[in-house]
Amino acid sequence: MMRKFRARGAAGFTLVEMMVVIVIIGILAAAFVVQITGRADKARVEATKAIIRQVADAVEMFKLNHKVYPENLIDLVRPPAYIDARDWPPGGYLSQPPKDGWGRDLIYRPGGTPGYPYDIVSLGEDGRDGGEGYAEDLWNHGVYRR
Repeated sequence: MMRKFRARGAAGFTLVEMMVVIVIIGILAAAFVVQITGRADKARVEATKAIIRQVADAVEMFKLNHKVYPENLIDLVRPPAYIDARDWPPGGYLSQPPKDGWGRDLIYRPGGTPGYPYDIVSLGEDGRDGGEGYAEDLWNHGVYRR
């Protein structure tokens, strides 16, 4: 049986070359994760803004139909006792109580900020009042929004 030996310098990778490739792949993967993470946060903010607009539209439709603003957001899901049930639209104004992009309930304040009939607020990423960046509170009107 005849054995074939590779001559030095023949095709193949050294351990150092393999390590360099692995380090480069690691750096690229880390950069990719950073990019994806930022986009996910931005997507939650944009989704929350869209949800707030949708809820504000439902609140306004409720007002048009019943001549009064809802007392809370659950009143958009099922008919409250203070309205005529015959005027309730099939399926209601919302199918379920709204949540923001982080899965938390939106805050609804009838009476609202002075000059506004109501506030619809998400407390942002951190779930606390105030904040900056992705933790900034999001509102249905332009008082505190970017």
